[in-house]
Amino acid sequence: MIDSIVHLGLLDDEEIDLDLAALELSALDHEGIDLTPYVARLEEIEDRLHEAAGGTDSGAEQAAILAHVLAEGYGFTGDKATYDAPLNADMIRVLDRRQGLPVSLSILYVAMARRIGWSADALNTPGHVLVRIGPPDASVVIDPFHDGKVITPAALLNLLHRSLGPDAGDQLHVAPMTNRLVLVRLLLNQASRAEQAGDTGRALSIYERMVEVAPSNGQGWWDLARLQLGAGRTEDARISLSAMLEITRDSDSRAHISAALEALAGR
Repeated sequence: MIDSIVHLGLLDDEEIDLDLAALELSALDHEGIDLTPYVARLEEIEDRLHEAAGGTDSGAEQAAILAHVLAEGYGFTGDKATYDAPLNADMIRVLDRRQGLPVSLSILYVAMARRIGWSADALNTPGHVLVRIGPPDASVVIDPFHDGKVITPAALLNLLHRSLGPDAGDQLHVAPMTNRLVLVRLLLNQASRAEQAGDTGRALSIYERMVEVAPSNGQGWWDLARLQLGAGRTEDARISLSAMLEITRDSDSRAHISAALEALAGR
């Protein structure tokens, strides 16, 4: 079934539709499922949002409308009771239950905003994905997990300090993520939960999806090789490390990968 997502790795980043790509990834865990009703639901939400949008052009106004439609109208909210449940990173189940993780709900908010022509990005905030909505000169940051609540600059800085320490800078961690990186972060949630549960087979399959979607993501290849080696799949681990070496330009990282390949040569 992984063949069905190969095209995602071949698309230019701006050609990726986040909500539809997340649905395609989710379908890999729901054999035989028809995505048509889910695509129709997204289009219905888009229509409702378009009707409510009017001529709004500031981030604050757009944020309020997104929250009104998605949180109040459809009931999409963060799953605070069973936060770590794997279904919170499964877009099909997110649409069914109208609950999810910060990253899965951010995908929905960003995708819906973009569908009607608004500027929106998921932000690379540590531990809790946020969304920036609106034009560059009038944007705001919102938290889809907490019903689209606007996050003040002071609250954002506090979040960064709690995650990274008081001396942490904020530029890198509030940078917008590429579409591909957002999907990687969604998959990483699934993989880490599978590993925590001791389900290495599941984690392996998720990392295989990750490198299909984001073939230039070196960490994905490294973690895939790590799990392949742990499963006794030495040749597969060698292939993954070789793929990582091809995309890595940093000399220290290349030396580290080469050392790992040399260690495998004796097996």
